[in-house]
Amino acid sequence: MDPGQPAGADPTGGPAGQDMLGFLPALQALWSARQPQQFKEEAWRGFAALDDPHTALLDLLEARTAPWRKGPSLEAWLVRELERWLQARPPLGPSQGGPGLGPLQARAARLLADSPPSLVEPLVRIFQLQDTDRGSLLALVHQLHQEGKFKEAVMLGTKLRLQPELDLDMVSVPLLLQDQLGLLERYVEGFPGLQRRLLALLDSWCRPGFDVGVVARRYPQAAPQALEKLRPRVLTRQVLRLQNRFGLDPASCPHAVAQQRLAALRYLCYKRFVEGSMSQEDWTDFVRGLVGSSEWLQGRLLRLLASRTDAATVARCALDLSLPEEWLPATGATELRRLRLQGRPAEAPSQDTTGRYYQLPIARKDVHLLASWEELARHGAELLQPGQVVALDLEWRPSFGAWDRPPASLLQLAVRGRVLLLDLLTLSQPGGQASRALSGLVSGLLSDPSITKLGYGMAGDLKRLAASCPALALAPQQLQGGLDLQLVHGQIREADGPAPGKDRAPEPRGLSLLVQQVLGRPLDKAQQLSNWDRRPLAEGQLLYAAADAYCLLEVYWALCSEPARVHLVGDLARSPEPPGPQEAAAPPQQVLEAEAGAQAPEIPVRAFRVVCDSMLQGLARSLRLLGADVLALGSGEDHRRAAEVARQEGRIILTSGLPYHTLRSQVGDGRCLRVDCSLKAAQQAKAVLRRFNVRVSPSDIFSRCQACNCDQYLKVSKGLMTQLVGLSGQEDPSSAGDQAQSQDTQEPGSAPGETPGLTYDPPCRWLEAAELQASAPATLGNGTRLQLAGVPAGVLRRPGLRHFFCCSGCGKVFWEGSHLGRMASQFQDVLARPPGPPQPGPPAPGPPEGARPDRQ
Repeated sequence: MDPGQPAGADPTGGPAGQDMLGFLPALQALWSARQPQQFKEEAWRGFAALDDPHTALLDLLEARTAPWRKGPSLEAWLVRELERWLQARPPLGPSQGGPGLGPLQARAARLLADSPPSLVEPLVRIFQLQDTDRGSLLALVHQLHQEGKFKEAVMLGTKLRLQPELDLDMVSVPLLLQDQLGLLERYVEGFPGLQRRLLALLDSWCRPGFDVGVVARRYPQAAPQALEKLRPRVLTRQVLRLQNRFGLDPASCPHAVAQQRLAALRYLCYKRFVEGSMSQEDWTDFVRGLVGSSEWLQGRLLRLLASRTDAATVARCALDLSLPEEWLPATGATELRRLRLQGRPAEAPSQDTTGRYYQLPIARKDVHLLASWEELARHGAELLQPGQVVALDLEWRPSFGAWDRPPASLLQLAVRGRVLLLDLLTLSQPGGQASRALSGLVSGLLSDPSITKLGYGMAGDLKRLAASCPALALAPQQLQGGLDLQLVHGQIREADGPAPGKDRAPEPRGLSLLVQQVLGRPLDKAQQLSNWDRRPLAEGQLLYAAADAYCLLEVYWALCSEPARVHLVGDLARSPEPPGPQEAAAPPQQVLEAEAGAQAPEIPVRAFRVVCDSMLQGLARSLRLLGADVLALGSGEDHRRAAEVARQEGRIILTSGLPYHTLRSQVGDGRCLRVDCSLKAAQQAKAVLRRFNVRVSPSDIFSRCQACNCDQYLKVSKGLMTQLVGLSGQEDPSSAGDQAQSQDTQEPGSAPGETPGLTYDPPCRWLEAAELQASAPATLGNGTRLQLAGVPAGVLRRPGLRHFFCCSGCGKVFWEGSHLGRMASQFQDVLARPPGPPQPGPPAPGPPEGARPDRQ
């Protein structure tokens, strides 16, 4: 016996021949049945019978025409077994790995370009590509490139790690024209030098005046597409993203940075001269930082100014920014010389906006700027009073770069009658006493569930706070008792209907709009884009920061007192999303029961009819498993559909999040319940059953199909099922694991489908062969096709298996096993004891095993 063969393998018993097609059908059957040991023995017998296994393997892979798919494949199994077989047998000669392997290496290397990752390393080892002449591999890459197979060339170079020896421009330019930047990112992964060269190439395409069409004409084989993505203004975003991902200095992409700054200049000119929402001082400060000494940006800025404003304003801006006089038009230069002689005129006083915008209702003396640990200690106790409400907000220097995330500069904390402004630039310096005092104060505030914390977009603010202050890195996780008014605002907008069309005058947005809707006047956002890193802060900045936080308190108090005025349903003080302080401290079950009211009369589970929103798919399956009649909205269905179904069919709505308020207002009392999404599906199901006092007996388990909610099953004899599976020719090898699991988890001495004290054999009509459609043997008379792919051959041969069940609604096939006992054990605390007789309803035997009914 050949030492490289498994025991029992007969080297003469396999089919002789020059290729693997002779024993491929037998391997296909064994692979489909997931019988690895028999697969190995049959494959090794076949390998021993081949004259040249290497050539036969290449012939097989080259003959494949179907595209590779994710997951295991017969070819991948075959390649791995051939590698093991070659390793187990001694070297025999040129045809089996000796000098004759060389001519095959080029064919093997060409296959790598299209092979899935699972085949690459085995093929490299089998054909010893790691030891072959790299010159021949490079020649193959060049040949693929010359044939116009640019994607295949770069994939082969990547898999063989040839990147340092290939010309990056040759490889990358055609792929950029084909919109394959992602492939190039993988190509340069792990090669810092190549990353810098790729970034430099892309940045060169961002330079002013560059025409990508000229490059495209040099590569007609690339069939250039989506060239608009390679225009400087669009490509700039990709260049800056790669610069950030590769961790390179922004100086390595100067053209992209200049394009980004030009976009920021356009935005600032719009805010200053069209919208009028920035002061001249703030505008000059930001523009000076963006333009710097770049003559190109200075010239573009002057063109922007000339197109947006008059000569006097252009001259004043040129004076503030020290721009060259010779670049200005004649009228602007004359005005600039006059300003230099007479001096810069004072900026016109800002217009009084007292009647137009929200005004801070507390005195200026009650706004305190805290910049030392002593000041924190003096005022900290005001924030930590149990039971009070604290508003939280952040300010930071505006960012005009795609990847620039400035740290937070100011933290505003407002309580009734007072606002504390914490200077983070001073207090957050690591290692100092002020940093420790800041961490202790903010952490204590966030983690105290008795204090309600208000915010607008609170998650984003806490994330930036954590990134800005190392001592507060855990701030997002510490929050308890928070209420994000941005979520409440979404509910208000939903109740108000769609936003006005674009032909309307622009309205305030975000928090300013919420303040206008609730308090009557919007926020004045003129200081929002001021420089919050500049010290000392201007008086206008201090008042704006205080108003930005204090308005949250006033909005909250107004909504709590008159929720109906803004179409808000329910009491905001106990809003379930996010929870208030009392709810946060209560167990989820208590919260869920408190929302729905008093205990309801007992009802049988088969009479319990609900509709679940799209976020509660797991709960829907768990309730169906216990026998409840459950409709579940799909992921694309509007939540308002639940209210329609509930009214038409008398169902109870189970929902989560903000839609709860809207849905509860559209159905009767006690007909809508908000479910805690932090619970697992089984815990949610138990809480719902307890809340509505639903009676579940062991005979109710699996009385409905978890997939389609149908309660009509048919019993199929083992003989008929064997015949149907054979006619369909369908076997699902992935279900073989279910068979083994079912057998292993049965209790000793139990028959399939039994647990001590619990049996499952409800009344059920037998399916007769005559009821199946003649034209489609596996199709019921109602047109439902049986899903026989879920029935592995091993289950049909299981001793003691008496029959199968099939769902008449969706055609799923189930069989007896130990799953009934496991589910009864999981839900034993809600099952009626002792088991009573089945509740009235159509007899519907459930599937305790098969087709993975327990997967959520």
